[in-house]
Amino acid sequence: MGCKDMELERAFEYGVAGSVLPLLLGSCYLRGAATVFKIGPKRNPNSSVDDEKSAIYPQIHVPCTMKTIYESLYTGKGFTPFVPKLCKLFPLLDQPWEHCELSKEGLGWDTVNSAYGETIVMPCRLKVPQNLMFGKWKYEKPDGSPVFIAFRSSTKKSVQYDDVPEYKDRLNLSENYTLSISNARISDEKRFVCMLVTEDNVFEAPTIVKVFKQPSKPEIVSKAPFLETEQLKKLGDCISKDSYPDGNITWYRNGRVLQPLEGAVVIIFKNQMDPVTQLYTMTSSLEYKATKADLRIPFTCSVTYYGPSGQKTVDSEQAVFDIYYPTEQVTIEVLPPKNAIKEGDNITLECRGNGNPPPAEFLFYLPGQPEGIRSSNTYTLTDVRRNATGDYKCSLIDKRSMIASTAVTVHYLDLSLNPSGEVTKQIGDALPVSCTISASRNATVVWMKDNIRLRSSPSFSSLRYQDAGNYVCETALQEVEGLKKRESLTLVVEGKPQIKMTKKTDPSGLSKTIICHVEGFPKPAIQWTITGSGSTEESPYVNGRYYSKIIISPEENVTLTCTAENQLERTVNSLNVSAISIPEHDEADEISDENREKVNDQAKLIVGIVVGLLLAALVAGVVYWLYMKKSNDYIANIEDMAWGVISYVSLFFSVNSLN
Repeated sequence: MGCKDMELERAFEYGVAGSVLPLLLGSCYLRGAATVFKIGPKRNPNSSVDDEKSAIYPQIHVPCTMKTIYESLYTGKGFTPFVPKLCKLFPLLDQPWEHCELSKEGLGWDTVNSAYGETIVMPCRLKVPQNLMFGKWKYEKPDGSPVFIAFRSSTKKSVQYDDVPEYKDRLNLSENYTLSISNARISDEKRFVCMLVTEDNVFEAPTIVKVFKQPSKPEIVSKAPFLETEQLKKLGDCISKDSYPDGNITWYRNGRVLQPLEGAVVIIFKNQMDPVTQLYTMTSSLEYKATKADLRIPFTCSVTYYGPSGQKTVDSEQAVFDIYYPTEQVTIEVLPPKNAIKEGDNITLECRGNGNPPPAEFLFYLPGQPEGIRSSNTYTLTDVRRNATGDYKCSLIDKRSMIASTAVTVHYLDLSLNPSGEVTKQIGDALPVSCTISASRNATVVWMKDNIRLRSSPSFSSLRYQDAGNYVCETALQEVEGLKKRESLTLVVEGKPQIKMTKKTDPSGLSKTIICHVEGFPKPAIQWTITGSGSTEESPYVNGRYYSKIIISPEENVTLTCTAENQLERTVNSLNVSAISIPEHDEADEISDENREKVNDQAKLIVGIVVGLLLAALVAGVVYWLYMKKSNDYIANIEDMAWGVISYVSLFFSVNSLN
């Protein structure tokens, strides 16, 4: 008989058949559940359980034409709300109560998950009956037809495998009827059924096999060489291969998920299955509009897939992209630093744009030149002069309004010494000397004489021999390294020989010393003319002066002649000397210029001290007298005046001591 929806619904009301197939007439058993259900006619609500169990009717095979009911029996879909009612049926059947759980598994609850390439192990979810004849395994084709693959006899303990090419040498059926399939493939994803057969019953338990294949590590390919701001551009493809079932790809920017955004983020996912291996290749293309903030930011992708133990994720390697963006600002720089440029230097103008990549060419504008000079990002000027001072500019070639400028000062330093070189003058002559400086800023001037620094500029109103020497005027700009100038003056002071003779008697009275003081330049040669003999001695030649002395012991009056001669003239002088026995007045020695200056300084110091003391005493007397006559306020004013006088005197004293 056929199965009818109305009768099925009424059967649920009586709780007789659960979710299998109720029959109105006769009894039936239905192959495909976890056990063979013996079902009688509609249950009488007044009958007992024992009465139901004793009502055994001939078994009838019912061809159920409702395909949806048949499929739901295998998959557990559609009728799962009625599984508890099915369990109520078991006390009325010839099966133990514990088969209720097996029946639920047979309705699609039992699943075996296996990894691709590993061994599938499927236990038989049935309790082995005592009168078992044999056990078999089969799988079902998509059209529902069975394919038997393994047989095991319970009596002969022998195992036979059916001639199924795709399972050749891959099957193993154990004594407890557990079926193992080696080298799991995607095609093994089927519904397998364990069958235990007795003399009067056939028990079946289905197992759903699921095969999982981990995909390859995702890789970002076809990467863009660079991204551009304000442009939607393909960043790359994220690809993951050989997955089963197919997975899902997610894009990340700096670790955060990228969601599609119109005009800024476009993600296109494509899934492709290999018809031979049945493995999936997932590809996700990302189009992205970059910003400057994306510079050096990592992009990654991940694939999420299902494995035997659940959902997993695998990440790709990071990909970092160069971000191109337009120039928004131009700057110009001068090398070397512009505060240290001096005449003769080479300077380089360097122009930069803050875009990426930076501009390769610019227009450079020199002072007074309206037309720009096209060049790379640098432009060099060699051996610059002071007329190169001015404003320098640069701009983009295609956007001349974006311009930068800088002021450049070329420092210079001119020095003019008059007179300079070697100058020969006569003693007593006047010689004006000037050192003139012209510079781009204030410069310091230093005078040196014979490598000794002078306190002031030299001035010669009446030349002396000690004024001769090597004079150097040196100037420098402290802020500009290496900018120094110097000129030299070699002063030669010439003079004809001048002679002065002195005599001095030795305190012992046994000899007399005659000294011939000579002054002149070039150095005069001294020669003595004397009657008799005597020893001579010369002093060093300093500042155009030196002397020669002779010691004699004359027995009678004599005349000594001193001759001094240089390139200018020959000078002769004579001196009469009395006999040693005749006393005579000694002449003082010649005072040197250096000693003469020291004497003058000491005299000025003494005069200053005396004048200061006299004025101080005068002020003190006046203050004391006024103190007795006037008020204290008036006294204070007078004291201020007095101290002013003292300060003036002290200043006068200090100036005179320095001079």
